[in-house]
Amino acid sequence: MQYFPPALENLVEQFAKLPGVGVKSAQRLAFYVLSMPDDEANAFAQAVISAKTTIHCCPVCQNLTDGDGPCSICASPKRDQSTICVVADPKDVAAMERSREYQGLYHVLHGVISPMSHVGPDDLHIKSLVERVAAGGIEEVIMATNPDTEGEATAMYLSRLLRP
Repeated sequence: MQYFPPALENLVEQFAKLPGVGVKSAQRLAFYVLSMPDDEANAFAQAVISAKTTIHCCPVCQNLTDGDGPCSICASPKRDQSTICVVADPKDVAAMERSREYQGLYHVLHGVISPMSHVGPDDLHIKSLVERVAAGGIEEVIMATNPDTEGEATAMYLSRLLRP
């Protein structure tokens, strides 16, 4: 028995695909969107579409950037160009930047090595990191992956690749 119109069911299903959102939360979000004024609902939908079409990976560090050029961190002449901090995800860059302590560059892997999840080195942005380091000018690489099994495995794998 179908309780809601198909469009509402579809909206609930789409919200339920988000991490940490169960069916009840998805229903609550769907009903909230339906109760929004049309202009707010359209602005919400447009924000999702805009983010998906304009945000790309920085060609240098693989962090998220607006457009095709380098991100603001890679483009900044004030950053220490001799240090790279390797992180798993773009949200890790945001966390590091909130501290306002680190002034070097970043490299975002977009994941960690996880055999249980079928994620290997070829699934990550490792090749571009190795190329950056091999190009010269990098004096220090800081491994800032989580200290869990996958993060440590990734750090160890990279340390073997990047040793002079």
